[in-house]
Amino acid sequence: MRVLVVEDERGLARALHRGLSAEGFSVELAHDGLDGLHLAREHSYDVIVLDIMLPSLSGYRICRTLRAEGNWVPILMLSAKDGEYDQADGLDVGADDYLTKPFSYVVLVARLRALLRRGAPARPAVLTAGDLELDPGARTVRRGGEEVTLTPREFGVLEFLMRRTDEVVSKRDILEHVWDAHYDGDPNVVEVYVGYLRRKIDTPFGRAAVQTVRGAGYRLSGDGG
Repeated sequence: MRVLVVEDERGLARALHRGLSAEGFSVELAHDGLDGLHLAREHSYDVIVLDIMLPSLSGYRICRTLRAEGNWVPILMLSAKDGEYDQADGLDVGADDYLTKPFSYVVLVARLRALLRRGAPARPAVLTAGDLELDPGARTVRRGGEEVTLTPREFGVLEFLMRRTDEVVSKRDILEHVWDAHYDGDPNVVEVYVGYLRRKIDTPFGRAAVQTVRGAGYRLSGDGG
């Protein structure tokens, strides 16, 4: 299995090279963003370990660029930043997993093997439902080519629905994925945000993409309503 490690901390990069090589991986190193992007474009890898804070080009930009070019190689991001928004940013630009420094080497290898088992199925960089478009990397939403401004929570609800077009999802599903798996507040907050969404992506355009399925939850029409 070929692994590209893009890490500017040379001591850590060498340690990863030694450790992963001992695990049977074929490892290549890059110490700055431009070199990492060049290698990722020119060669075929099974997985990429990508630091966020890199010279010349950040890990965010590398990941976003590869995804925009249709390269869906599994990417595990490394960062000293451990805030939930930092992790969300990494996943939003297209990373498959995120690990904060310092990290357990055993956990790193386990996560790499999990990514390898999943592989890299092709998936759209931009989610669409009719003329409704959501770009997870750019954090933008358009309806009929017109940009629609959403709050982070509204964006999260819409993205969750658009990844499951024509499927019925419950309030609990939405709460667990967009709020928190341990959220114990009023579940009716989902209704409130669905209402906000309708007033922004449906009503002004004479559409009805977000549908209520009585007693079951919500469904976003694959044709955009």
